[in-house]
Amino acid sequence: MRKYMYMQNELEALIEGKTYREGDKLPSIRELARQYQCSMSTVIRTLHELEKRHLVYSVDKSGYYVVKKQGKPHTAVPDIIDFATSAPDPDVFPYVDFQHCINKAIETYKNDLFLYGTAQGLPSLIYVLQKQLANQQVFTQPSNIFVTSGVQQALALLATIPFPNQKDTLLIEQPGYHLLIEYLETHKLPVIGIKRTAQGLDLEELEKLFRSERIKFFYTMPRFQSPLGTSYSRQEKAAIVELARKYEVYIVEDDHLADLEQDSKSDPMFTFDQSEHVIYLKTYSKIIFPGLRLGTAVIPDALTDTFNQYKRLLDIDSSMLSQAALEIYLKSGMFDRHKQKIRSSYERRSRVLADSLQREQADATDLFSYQEMKYPGIHTHLVLNERLSVSRLIPLLKKQSIVVESIDKHYLYAFPRENILKLNASTTKEEVIEQGIKQLVDVLRKAR
Repeated sequence: MRKYMYMQNELEALIEGKTYREGDKLPSIRELARQYQCSMSTVIRTLHELEKRHLVYSVDKSGYYVVKKQGKPHTAVPDIIDFATSAPDPDVFPYVDFQHCINKAIETYKNDLFLYGTAQGLPSLIYVLQKQLANQQVFTQPSNIFVTSGVQQALALLATIPFPNQKDTLLIEQPGYHLLIEYLETHKLPVIGIKRTAQGLDLEELEKLFRSERIKFFYTMPRFQSPLGTSYSRQEKAAIVELARKYEVYIVEDDHLADLEQDSKSDPMFTFDQSEHVIYLKTYSKIIFPGLRLGTAVIPDALTDTFNQYKRLLDIDSSMLSQAALEIYLKSGMFDRHKQKIRSSYERRSRVLADSLQREQADATDLFSYQEMKYPGIHTHLVLNERLSVSRLIPLLKKQSIVVESIDKHYLYAFPRENILKLNASTTKEEVIEQGIKQLVDVLRKAR
């Protein structure tokens, strides 16, 4: 990340936190240059960016001062500890940046944004996405990249279109992505599940299903799986891809939290694919804001024509204005700055959540089991003692101002459910996570 972006994130955090009060003077340009080991021109650029965001103002021949803070953060309900919501934290939404990108997009593309586009997506954005994907070890051609209205649209299309293997049954992890499950069951599409735990998949069971069932594709979240929060090892990814090649099964890899990865050695399944059997999906809704509704699908050559035809019939194109704004957002470096900001925020929350659960588990092994991960994600899960009912815990926790959610919707209707309590800290403030976990474990003890 560029030096001025790093410095901007640091100063924003100090201004929005308690380090600076309204009207406080920032250190001089020379002092900031010394502190951040950069040139004075870099400091000036950073301060100009903060001024655009109405965080600081300049006084001629005096320096820069903190602007009066406007209202409170966007926490929906005070004193509520929310372990249920999985959307990004509104307090880190890039409102000002993206507003600028939308205005710039209209100015740059003018009438082109108000006409129909192409089903594949805005061509100039696709070339930018190609570079973005390459940074995450997804090397592909522009002809294989499609812009979709979120990952959900891509999944709906893939579930519907015919595949070259001429098979018709979908295989999904259990528990898994609840909106895909609802879509498949609503449309009565043939689907079966395979159990996933903190230890991963039973690869022998996976091979048995690949061999004996007519599996069109296997849908999986290898990284920070929702709702479990676990990730596959490098060996597991390679083994699953090899089984898919062996039995002519496609893999739909949903890499929804790729931008939050902390392990530099963690590559997507796509990198192990030598036979074009992996379809790679990525969303920008989880890292920027949900209302953006833009995703990326990397489609193998054998499926591009069919995917393009079905997508064009479904909605002609995804929002051209959103695509143009996203292109500018990515090219300008604003996305890299925001990604670093949200990754740092989530990394701290993830670590507090993991450490709190680890401490509480020492005296609560009879209540739940929790598996610590080297790189914890923003969401995780507890396997509860069978005597504890999640449905009975929800109202008890609500009385303690703790919000949790049942995992039932993450299972196919007929699939056996585990006694799991899912936890998500994406909108939970860092300073209340430990308190929330302590209260939660106290409720578990009383409920037992």
